[in-house]
Amino acid sequence: MTHGFQSTSMRQITSEAQVNLAAVNYHFGTKEALIQEIFHQRLSWLNQERLHALERLEQAAGGKPVKPTRILDAFFGTLLRMAAHEGEGGAVFLRLLGRTLTEPTEFARAFLAHEYEHVLERYKQALFKALPDVPKPEIVWRFHFMLGATAYAIAGTDSLQLLASQQDRHGLLGQEDATLQFERLLPRLMHFLVGGLRAPLPVFEQVGQKPAKRA
Repeated sequence: MTHGFQSTSMRQITSEAQVNLAAVNYHFGTKEALIQEIFHQRLSWLNQERLHALERLEQAAGGKPVKPTRILDAFFGTLLRMAAHEGEGGAVFLRLLGRTLTEPTEFARAFLAHEYEHVLERYKQALFKALPDVPKPEIVWRFHFMLGATAYAIAGTDSLQLLASQQDRHGLLGQEDATLQFERLLPRLMHFLVGGLRAPLPVFEQVGQKPAKRA
């Protein structure tokens, strides 16, 4: 859905898929029910892969904390590597997921929260164990930021092209083959996420305390 969930009609979906509109209406009833089934099938596979990846890491660690970088790769890397699995939707589904996460409707928030609930909790606990010196609320905030950055990255390159438009004629981004987009996105994104996770903790001023004077 290039134009987003809200702007895409059931007729557009069935036309693109070359299937009968009446048959789809009969089986699913609404656009929401159709999209929910698509997401359920793909996300069930994705989240099982994520859980298996984390379980393998924890078994290999033998009860010790798993390295945070490996936890991030198991969660976010598994998502981006999904682009190579055409049977599970591939790059097209990743863009659809990204658009849905960055432009969520109330309906989308509800079913995505349900689909992600268990796997997010498992990964949060793994990060809590891996980073005992980092306050748990701070880990949750950073996980939130990482989810947002990833959703924005897989939604498409519109904003990237906007940033590069004035300089693109000078080769700022180069002429990357579109087929390499997700392959090259993974290492770029992982370096960014790991940097955010390892960033110094913020220092907050106490309520009512006057800001310190700068030298």
